[in-house]
Amino acid sequence: MTEGRQPLFRSGMIALVGRPNVGKSTLMNRLLGEKISIVSRRPQTTRHRVLGIHTTQAYQMVFVDTPGIHQSKRKINQRMVQAATTALEGVDAIVLVVEALHWTEGEDTILERLRQVDTPVIAVVNKVDRVNPRDKLLPYLDELQGRYAFAAIVPMAAYKGENLDPLLSELAACLPQGPALFPEDQITDKSVRFLAAELVREQLFHQLGQEVPYATEVVVDRFEETANRTEIQATIVVERESQKGIVLGKGGRRIKEVGSRARQAIEYLLQARVHLELYVQLRAGWSSDERALSELGFEE
Repeated sequence: MTEGRQPLFRSGMIALVGRPNVGKSTLMNRLLGEKISIVSRRPQTTRHRVLGIHTTQAYQMVFVDTPGIHQSKRKINQRMVQAATTALEGVDAIVLVVEALHWTEGEDTILERLRQVDTPVIAVVNKVDRVNPRDKLLPYLDELQGRYAFAAIVPMAAYKGENLDPLLSELAACLPQGPALFPEDQITDKSVRFLAAELVREQLFHQLGQEVPYATEVVVDRFEETANRTEIQATIVVERESQKGIVLGKGGRRIKEVGSRARQAIEYLLQARVHLELYVQLRAGWSSDERALSELGFEE
C-alpha cells in the first residue's frame, strides 16, 4: 500500500542470536557498513547487548547484537546469556545465525527458547564460502527446514558481505509500519567511550593466550576531546596477579602493542588523532562477583 504515492515507512527491532562464534557480530557490522561490534576468532567475544541502527528511505532496522547463548556456571557468562535471551522479548523479528554444515546441542537449546516466542525467525546459514563443493550445502538446508518453521532461510558469507540484500528484503517484510525509532544519522546506542573500551578488549583477544582475555575487562577512566586530539585513559582489569604480568609483557612490550593497535582502530572510528594510555589493575575474582559485574556494566 502507498500513501501519497510514497511507500509507508517501516521500523522495528531485530534480535541476532546464535551460539558463540557463528558470526553474529560480523553480520551486524556488514549490515551497517560500520564496525560497531568487536570480532575475533574466539567464542564469547561479545559480552554486551549492542544496538546497530540501519536506516534507509523505506525503513529503519534496529539490530540487537547479543552474546552467544551457551551453558556455563560462571556469573559473567550467565549475565551474558541473560542479555541474549532477554533480547528475544519485544522484537519484531529474530535472526538465528548458524554455521554452514554445523549443528550442535547449542542450536537445539536455542530452538527450544525460540518456540516460546511468537516472532518470525529467519535462519541465516553463515560461512557458506567455506563449503566446497557448494552443493554439499543442500542436504543441510533441507534438514534445517525440517527443524523449525522458519520464515526464511538465507545462506550467506557475512565476512565477505555475500547475499545481504535477500536478508534485508526478508527482514523489511517483518517490520511494522511506523516512524523511525532513532535519528536517521545514529548507528548505535553505545557511546564512543564504550566503543573505545571494546576496541582495546578486541586487541586483548587478538594478542593474548587462550584463557587470559576472558579474565580481562576494559574501563575507560578518561575520555577528553581537544582541538588537536582525543585523550583516552583506560584500565585493563584482570582477575589474578599472574595475569597482570602477561598483559604487560616483558618490558611492557605487550601492552604497548595492544595500545598501539587499539589506538589505530579508535582513530579510524573517530576519524581523529588519539592519545591512548593503558593501565592494568588487579580485581580478584571480578567475573564471579555480582557487584563487580554490575559496576563494570553487565546487565542483570
